[in-house]
Amino acid sequence: MKKHQLKTTVSLLIALLLFSCDTLFGQNDEYRYRRELYDIRNQWHSLLLPDDMFGKISQSMNDIRIIGYTPQQDTIEVPYVLRLAAKKVKTHNVDFKIFNESHNDKGYYYTFELEPNVSVNKIVLTFEQENFDWRVYLEGSNNQNQWFSVLDDYRIVSIKNTLTDYEFTTLTFPNAQYRYFRLFVKSNEKPNLMKAGIIREESTEGKSKIYTPTHMNSTIQKKTKQSVIDIRLSTVVPIWNLNVIIQDTIDYYRHATVQYLSDSIKTAHGWEYVFSYLTSGTLSSFEKNEFTFNSTNIQNIRIIVDNQDNAPLTVTGVQVKGYIHELVFRFSEKATYFLVYGNNNSVKPQYDIEYFSDKIPGNLTELRLGEEQSRIQKTDEPMSPLFENKIWLWVILSVVIVVLGWFTLSMIKKV
Repeated sequence: MKKHQLKTTVSLLIALLLFSCDTLFGQNDEYRYRRELYDIRNQWHSLLLPDDMFGKISQSMNDIRIIGYTPQQDTIEVPYVLRLAAKKVKTHNVDFKIFNESHNDKGYYYTFELEPNVSVNKIVLTFEQENFDWRVYLEGSNNQNQWFSVLDDYRIVSIKNTLTDYEFTTLTFPNAQYRYFRLFVKSNEKPNLMKAGIIREESTEGKSKIYTPTHMNSTIQKKTKQSVIDIRLSTVVPIWNLNVIIQDTIDYYRHATVQYLSDSIKTAHGWEYVFSYLTSGTLSSFEKNEFTFNSTNIQNIRIIVDNQDNAPLTVTGVQVKGYIHELVFRFSEKATYFLVYGNNNSVKPQYDIEYFSDKIPGNLTELRLGEEQSRIQKTDEPMSPLFENKIWLWVILSVVIVVLGWFTLSMIKKV
């Protein structure tokens, strides 16, 4: 065989090898869904993501793109920023000093002195005792002669044993501006106050949706001494807050774990459901039974309550909240634009506008979103693949490799 013929044969074999590998291992990285964007008139626009979209995008939300097609048939990608209307909290620690500790037959007093003209709304207390149940009263004054009630008959508690480690010792109240605060602890024993923190907490409420569950079911697991509450929403939505409504008026404190349905597997015995950890905490009669966590796309929620040897709690409902997700994008030229999504292999896009958020205008016009279109084409007669059985592809690939190796060795011997 002549040298140029050998080169041609080798080239053809390499091309066939690459084609076979692509056939075997190639994957369709197209986005499965798209919706056209309407009413584009300015450079900057916004769009609120609809609820029915979250079940079709990845948990990371990396597979969202804005693609445009120009009249010249060029394809362009539009940069965007994904914004969550989340609650923002800023905490400021306030300087103070404790003086004039005293007591009488009713309890113990602690007076805190702050700088003038300082507004606060939270006091965090730490005691040496590990087990207590006390009632406290908080008053404020600017001259120590006239005192005004801030908190009345407020309960603080600490329970620590082999089964429970729970503490609620934070005083929360509306913004109050006093030079002096006087704390009264109603107790027969001296509360060993180790430290205190006085805080001004500033919060900006975010924009959330409240999702009403379509189904809730509670079961009692006698062997594990647990209550399992299963909650289902109408569709997959991003949620960050769960408030459990309990009917019982008795005192209680129960450890609880919150999970979400992350996967399902079909087996010979039916479907098996995989639940993943979301957060954990304590259900307590002393405070609001609320769980917060990172925003996660969820449809099915499971709450597991450890009852120990207590009677199960009566859960009458749950309130589910999710942040509003907003896309902000910048258009550069005229084109027909689509919001495309649905590709679990996509990575997070990197756009310059993420670093220049201060340049985004304040008042943005919201775009109108078209109907969802599936980009998976369906035909009445699906086209059969070139090879019905992939074993044939492996056979061809093996033959190609052997022949390629033989020609390579022949070429080396002739050189």
